[in-house]
Amino acid sequence: MLPAKTVTLVTLGCSKNLVDSERLLYQFSAKGYRVLHDAEPPKGSIVIVNTCGFIGDAKEESINTILDFARLRRKGRISRLFVMGCLSQRYLTELQGELPEVDAFYGKFDYEDILTVLGEEKSPTACLDRYLTTPAHYAFLKIAEGCSRGCSYCAIPIITGRHVSRPMNDLVEEAKLLVGKGVKEFQLIAQDLSYYGRDLYRRNKLAELVERLSDIEGIEWIRLHYTYPAEFPMDLLRVMRERPNVCNYLDMALQHISDPMLKRMRRRITKAETLDLLAAIRAELPGIHLRTTLMVGHPGETDADFQELLDFTAQQRFERMGAFMYSEEEGTFAARHYTDNVPVATKQERLDALMLLQQDISASINQSKIGASFKTVIDRIEGDQRIGRTEFDSPDVDPELYIDGAQDLHPGDFCRVRITEAGPYDLFGHLDNTFLHT
Repeated sequence: MLPAKTVTLVTLGCSKNLVDSERLLYQFSAKGYRVLHDAEPPKGSIVIVNTCGFIGDAKEESINTILDFARLRRKGRISRLFVMGCLSQRYLTELQGELPEVDAFYGKFDYEDILTVLGEEKSPTACLDRYLTTPAHYAFLKIAEGCSRGCSYCAIPIITGRHVSRPMNDLVEEAKLLVGKGVKEFQLIAQDLSYYGRDLYRRNKLAELVERLSDIEGIEWIRLHYTYPAEFPMDLLRVMRERPNVCNYLDMALQHISDPMLKRMRRRITKAETLDLLAAIRAELPGIHLRTTLMVGHPGETDADFQELLDFTAQQRFERMGAFMYSEEEGTFAARHYTDNVPVATKQERLDALMLLQQDISASINQSKIGASFKTVIDRIEGDQRIGRTEFDSPDVDPELYIDGAQDLHPGDFCRVRITEAGPYDLFGHLDNTFLHT
């Protein structure tokens, strides 16, 4: 019997890309291929690179990764090379001319055609199954594609088009299928969760979707990523309060707080409205952990604008915060209408100052947890150490919890852990003599 052909898929960029990779890997696996993810490709492997094209650094990483595999292709180390994802969706013609070593390029929505090129039949596009690349107890659930907001700096609508919600019944069925495989925790993702349902059902349906998912037996945690502050679905807060398996955690990218910058960014919200929204969320959901993303150096940002952002961050004390520097993306509103007039050195100084402030805030919040006990999921084992997360921590981006006294537990087990020490980014604790369940 001949050995199975091998497909190695490398995923760059966000968790939304990861879901696409998992769908494609499932189809190859169903056809009898040996599938690998983010691994060193064995000799003769078919390699697929799922690219990111969001900002300059991501595009550079994608190009360098393709070039590395192109060299292996020229040397005969790998048999075929395909590229898919955001970068090739946006720059298809340019890439085809510059990278002849690549067998074919595909975008965000036609990547299943790789199967056809290799002589395989595609499964029906309605197929909901995936080959999970995450630990078996959690998965990402992508509820929509694209974005209809039109922020000045963002190329996502150019790459993926307007917001398209996935049918609610499909999402519920996909979640049930994954629960049947052992998934207990879902991270709901989209470019903009807050818009869910407006295109498909003519009104916001995020709260109803979360309710229906939380009713599925076997789901321990549902966590919400990438909400948008303008026209935020306030009925979601009631669902979060009432449903114990919906984590007291919300990811909402705010980007800035000064009114001049919010207007130039085309964020469709004011400072006063933002402050009212944050106050309402914290009042409705005491103890919630808010994750946000902020931007420095957008065209027109003055020292006064940045100081306002610093003051806002100090006052709000976000439990989780990431920040990045503006980079001009061709085709965006900002690239067409603004001059990138903030020097790179100034952008870097502002970013450093903002992240230094957040480091102190994060350390203080973590310190306040010492002595408290939290429901925790075990993610992985390193030697005798169990490493997990609380409901306030999303995989890959938030603090991990290093646990002593939990040698009998395994990934996917839930327990209670009492915090004994805290650093700015990680927590340390001891099993609280309460093993919840597997």
